[in-house]
Amino acid sequence: MDYSFKLESKMPKKRGLITDTYKMVRKEKKTKQEEDEEKAKEEVARNLEIERKQLESNLEVLKQFDLFWEYGPCIGITRLQRWERADILGLKPPVHVRDLILKHKDDPLYLQRRAGRLYLPR
Repeated sequence: MDYSFKLESKMPKKRGLITDTYKMVRKEKKTKQEEDEEKAKEEVARNLEIERKQLESNLEVLKQFDLFWEYGPCIGITRLQRWERADILGLKPPVHVRDLILKHKDDPLYLQRRAGRLYLPR
């Protein structure tokens, strides 16, 4: 009996590499200028996020100052006027609140108490 097999005929043909079927597409390399522009955009986005978080933090401090009734009523006057009145009356308001208000004295978000929800610029 002859038990010899022809394995070559029963095995499928070798197909080759996947890159023979699907050609590789190389991405274009970015130029130095494009890389610099991308880094600059990321830096701007990072700085805006830091500024937004700082604004939220500052406004939270001012909100807490508004909620402390021990410094007197806050209706009809600015935060700075309320702070000065509390200081004259010897109520010892936090100095960092005054510094924060004076640092941003031209920004209405820092000067006046806002009723309702505060919408921050994005």
